[in-house]
Formats: sequence, structure tokens, C-alpha cells
Amino acid sequence: MSTPFPFTAVVGMDDLRLALLLNAVSPAVGGVLVRGEKGTAKSTAVRALSALLPEVPVVAGCRFSCDPAAPDQRCPDGPHETAPGVARPARMVELPVGASEDRLVGALDIERALSEGVKAFEPGLLADAHRGVLYVDEVNLLHDHLVDLLLDAAAMGASYVEREGVSVRHAARFLLVGTMNPEEGELRPQLLDRFGLTVEVAASREPELRVEVVRRRLAYDDDPAGFAARWAEEETALRERIVAARALLPQVRLGDGALLRIAATCAAFEVDGMRADIVMARTATALAAWAGRTDVLAEDVRQAALLALPHRRRRNPFDAPGLDEDKLDDTLDEFKGEDGDGGDDDPGPDGPGGGGGVPPQSGPDSPESPEGPEGSNGPEGSQGSEGSDTPPESGSGPDDTPAEAEPEPQGQPRRAGAGEQSAVRATEPFRTKTLSVPGLGEGAAGRRSRARTELGRTTGSRRPGGALTKLHLAATVQAAAPHQRARGRSGPGLVVRKDDLRQATREGREGNLVLFVVDASGSMAARRRMSAVKGAVLSLLLDAYQRRDKVGLITFRGTEAEVALPPTSSVDAAAARLESLPTGGRTPLAAGLLKAHDVLRVERMRDPARRPLLLVVTDGRATGARPAGGARTAGGADPVALAARAARLHASEGTASVVVDCESGPVRLGLAASLAAALAGTAITLDELRADSIAGLVRDVQRDVRDVQRAQAHDGRPRRAA
Repeated sequence: MSTPFPFTAVVGMDDLRLALLLNAVSPAVGGVLVRGEKGTAKSTAVRALSALLPEVPVVAGCRFSCDPAAPDQRCPDGPHETAPGVARPARMVELPVGASEDRLVGALDIERALSEGVKAFEPGLLADAHRGVLYVDEVNLLHDHLVDLLLDAAAMGASYVEREGVSVRHAARFLLVGTMNPEEGELRPQLLDRFGLTVEVAASREPELRVEVVRRRLAYDDDPAGFAARWAEEETALRERIVAARALLPQVRLGDGALLRIAATCAAFEVDGMRADIVMARTATALAAWAGRTDVLAEDVRQAALLALPHRRRRNPFDAPGLDEDKLDDTLDEFKGEDGDGGDDDPGPDGPGGGGGVPPQSGPDSPESPEGPEGSNGPEGSQGSEGSDTPPESGSGPDDTPAEAEPEPQGQPRRAGAGEQSAVRATEPFRTKTLSVPGLGEGAAGRRSRARTELGRTTGSRRPGGALTKLHLAATVQAAAPHQRARGRSGPGLVVRKDDLRQATREGREGNLVLFVVDASGSMAARRRMSAVKGAVLSLLLDAYQRRDKVGLITFRGTEAEVALPPTSSVDAAAARLESLPTGGRTPLAAGLLKAHDVLRVERMRDPARRPLLLVVTDGRATGARPAGGARTAGGADPVALAARAARLHASEGTASVVVDCESGPVRLGLAASLAAALAGTAITLDELRADSIAGLVRDVQRDVRDVQRAQAHDGRPRRAA
């Protein structure tokens, strides 16, 4: 829209507004990652920030936004020794999820290359974002190929383009702001660490605040210019405060005591590397400047930790991000007042903490506790509030302890009927081997199986079957070159016809539908096997979460199979269903496979391009249910034969399958391997599922070799390894 929603009209979301303003004061903080559910005004708040940023002086006519006071000596449009300078508004460049590599980093200007025979570089979004804001909506869905390019530019402050005969380097220093919905998948740790700060947002549950959100949004939609005019005074005041804080920033003193508290906090939360310490120091300094102070207080360090550490601390898979504020306070108290540079008792100009928060909203229709447009994080989603968002531990009452002599762990559901056993906790998850669908797919971008994509690496060329979307320049030139004399070309240049054009073929990775079919029968509960099985499934769920797969969960036990979780992108929901899964009863393996077939049939109609991966977690036994008449199964059929028939149904449709063999003990029947053969898939044991199992085997062999070598050195006689 031509008129952005005013930043000061955003209701609530104090942490988000503060994080954005701190980056406006000090771009060196490193950007913001905004995590939250859909419809919480993440994008609205980020877009509103760009209107507050001061104007940027640039060299007139430079496509790379060089500063006239210190122009880039290696600028492709340079040199700029005598070029005049002009002022323009700071840019906010949006990187769409479907952007190509050429659009991001730039590429050869094909039109000039073909018409004029010159190598001309066309800048990309990284050049446009230099000295401005690079905004990535749904950053967790960004293709890995683009993520790598973005990481390189953010780390080096420059973009290097070496492709299609073009060699270009240009400055690319920008404020990186990303938004994401965690339900759609997590970010790689390398990209998470590149964001200076992170903020969690959630819609308020207070009716009055939600009413104010709707009221302001409707007023803006009806008359954007008129609504913005009502907040013009507040916008001007906030813009002036940003300019004043920027001017004060070089004078802020970061004492040794504050540095010690920063280092102690990062060590206490076991963050990796030193970037967290640096970001906390820059954030605390920006907080002091924002409050109009020249000294960093302990409260600045505390607020900086709440913004800079949640996405960097070590945590278990599927744990909610955030910090233990009691632990944070204890750490800060331990190192409080080390050098007398101020503490919590030093009120500063605006009371404790020096007024490091965002200014109160005093504009028209401002509620006492505002909330953002489209909903935001109110009391429930506000980071650093007194109330904890961690749910109370369940299962602490007396009814949760089973009656057996050996009690189950606390926090588990009670028994639900005859033949059913209480759910057991999963063992700790581990890194699994990569399981993929064979062949080359064309599904949604992900990280599991090979696929033809528009964003991956170039692997070859072909004649375009329809509209040309990505030209393979080298192949096009090679196709046209032999015909130049026949086309009457005698001088420089190249005559290219439509038949010469070649489409670049690219290969990347896709996300799959990983459908878990989990045996929850009594045989799986034997020898307390289910705890290890749940740990393995949880590990596979974590792997699917990181690879942007959709997941579904089917369980079978007793007399039937059920869909515990329809295919979804929320892996957390699958983990929660798995945790409460009880066991017991007979083993209707055929019913589980047939239920999986029905689910996959429906999903193929919904999304034909997404290829499925069937993961059957079982020991391979099949017993079925005994009807009242005493027959072995309905119709007298053998349960093992029924399971094999259902498995062949999947094989006939080409469904990629993996059987995780859960059989244990000294005597093994090998039924899981037979099931895998019927599925035309592979079988893998729980031990083989671990990614370090091969590495462990190598270590065992190396240890045996060293033992033999030591024995040979001891008695002087050659020996052979067992």
C-alpha cells in the first residue's frame, strides 16, 4: 500500500516494537526475527518501521547506494570521487519466498548481452537493500539455496557474484528482519544466529484489546491517508527520538561491570560462539541511548538478554523458546555492581531501567493496554512478563501413579481399559539417518528428497516445453553458434532465434509427506520396548520438522487402526499425540496399512506433487483380533497373509516405504524384513536408525586395529584383527 500503517498506531506488542526501534537506533544490532502465529500483525509492524527511518545520503545515479562521504572503492558503478550526493528515504526491500537466485544476487543483463554483445550486470535485491532493510516474510520457508546466499552476504557485508561470465562484488550491509510461523517449520541454526534479536508474538485473549485491534484496522482500511494523518504527530515525535538516540549512541559507556554481566549471562545459558555476547553488548548500548542515558545499567543487560538469547540458547527439540527469568535474575544479581556503573537501584531519567521500553501510546483512541492490528501479543504473548507461559507439570496427583509394583514415570495418562497399558515416556531423541524418497520429484521446496525446482543448482539444459522461465545462456549460445554463417552474420555479435533458446534445468530438494504407521500393540510393550520406539519416532519427527515435511500419524492396536493425526505441517502436534499414546492389545497390522493407504489416496488428490514416505514402526508381528466365534480373524484369513496383501497394495502404487524393525531379544523372527520385502521397501533396526551408527562401527574397527598394533609391538609377532 502507498500509505503504510503508522508504527505508533500498532497496538501493544511492546517487545516487537522495542526490538525494531533498537535496530533503527543501532543497525549493528543485527536485525530481528519475529516468531508467532498467523494474523498477529508481524508484517504490519515491520513495514511500518521503514517510514520512521531517517533519509539516506547516496551517490546520485549509483545503483548500489554508495555513501557520498565514503564511497565504495570497488563499486561496479564507480569510481565516485566527484559524484554529487542526494538524499532519499531508506528502502525496505522484500524478499519473497519464491524469489530466484538471479533476483536475489543479480545476474547478467541478457537483453544487452544479446543485443549489444556486452557483459552488463543487473543488480539484485541484495544491492537494493544496501543501507536499508531486507525483509523476509516466512523466512523459515525460504529455499536453502537462497538461505546460503543470504548468510554469506549478511556475514561479509558484501555480495560476490561469479556466474555466466560475470564477476562482480558490491557492498550489501542491511538490517535483516524476518517473520515466521513456527508451526510451518524451524530455521537452520546458522540462520537463526544471524538474527540479532528475536521476539515471540501472540494474539491477546483480552476482548477489549481485540476490539481495539479491529477498530483501528477497519479505520485504516476505510481511509489509509486519513488514519495516518491522525497519527502524524506521534510518528514525527518517534522519528525525532530515533535521530536523537543515534546521535547519543557513540557517547554511551559500556563499563566492565556490564560486560562481565553479559559474559556471565551468555555462559550461564550455554550459548554457542561469541556472537551472543557481541549482540547483547550492542543491544544494551542501544537501550541506554534510546533511554537518553550514557551509561549501561543492569536493567539494560537484562532486557538485552531477553531479546538476544532465546533463539541461541541450547534447548531440547520441541521445547518452546524463551529464557528462565529466575535463572537470568540470579546470574545478574551474582555480578551486580562489580564496578559501580549503575544497577537496578539507579533510576535513570525515566525510573528503573531508564525507560528502555517503547514510548506510551497517547494518540487517538489509545487504550491503556494497546494491542496490534490483526491481533498481537498482549499479556499472554509479552516476553518478560511476570507470569510464566510454561504449563504446570501434569500427572503430579495420586491418580497418575499406576498400581504395578514398578511405577511408570509421572505425567502419564491413566489406564484406559482392559489390556491397555499406560503411556510411557519417550527416550531422548537422537539424530537419525537421512531417509529419502528415490527418484526425482517436483514437490514443494524442502530438504529431504531430490527434486526438479526453480531455485536449486543448475544441472543441465533442455528445449523449453512452454514459456521460457530460466534461460541457460551457455547452452543457448552453443546452440546458436554453428548457424551464424548460414544466418548471414559476419561481424561481431550473435544472431539468436527462438529454436536456439534453452531452458535451464535445476535440481534442489523437496519436502515429502512422511506418514508414520506405529504399532502400539501389546507385543511392542514387551520388555519396555515402547519407550525406545517412541524415542525413535520422536527423532524421526524432529528430522521431518527440520526438513519441512508434512507428517501424519496412524496407530494400530487391539481391533483396529486409527488416524491419530491427519497430515499436517505441525510436527509439534504429532509429538504431543505420540507422547500420550497408550499400548496394549492385539496387532491388526493389516488394518494399519490399509488405513495408511486410505490417507495417502486422499492426500494424492489434494497435493499430487508431494511424494509420500511411509514409515512403518513395528516388530512385524500380526495377530489381528479374535471374533466372538473363535475364528482366527474375520473370514478365517491368516493375519500375516492379510498384512502382506495390504503391503503389496502400497508396493503396486510405488509408495516409498521404510520399516523400522523394533524386534529385540536373543530370538528374532525377522518378520519386519518380510514386511519390508512385501512393501518393496527397506528395513532398518532401531540401532541402525541412528546417524552415528556407521561412525560407531568405524570407531570400533579402528579400536580393534590399534589393539592389534599394540599387541604386535609388545611381543614382536604379527597378529590379525578378529
